[in-house]
Amino acid sequence: MMMKPFVSVLILIRLISAAAEPKDAAPGFHEKAAERFAKLALACVEKEYPNKISHVLNSDEDVAPPRRLTPAFYGCYDWHSSVHGHWLLVRLLRTFPDAPFAAAARDAIGSSLTAENLKQEAAYIRGKGRASFERPYGLAWLLQLCAELRGWDDAQAREMLANLKPLEDAAVDRLSAGFVRDN
Repeated sequence: MMMKPFVSVLILIRLISAAAEPKDAAPGFHEKAAERFAKLALACVEKEYPNKISHVLNSDEDVAPPRRLTPAFYGCYDWHSSVHGHWLLVRLLRTFPDAPFAAAARDAIGSSLTAENLKQEAAYIRGKGRASFERPYGLAWLLQLCAELRGWDDAQAREMLANLKPLEDAAVDRLSAGFVRDN
């Protein structure tokens, strides 16, 4: 049952990865296909509901809407889907910087990946009882997003990567720690 979504994600990753190859190496992936993928990601970046939250409640403060708990990655039904939606937008922008969807994609990722939002995301991940939050799948997508931004020679990408640093550090800490240990 779980294999089908996983295989679908792997196929999507391969299709998008092909977009970064030289244009003549990926004749089946073109700007129109990229636009279809961009529209999918843009439709969910700020779509808060329905939303699947899976976290430990330590107090009444932990009962809040997704946009307050994880303000950068609250859309797309769950946290990891939001993260890989952001990765997708970055990948498509790198590959098709002048595409019709580029301005909307830049606006979307720019409003999500702010310093304040990402500091709050890092605090959330480091919170008590969250040692296994989105581990390893969601955190791996987060690191992939950081890697994608690192490979992009763009001023906005450098700013977003700097903003992501606290969350990236929290993810690396979580992935480096044993599964047994919790806060």
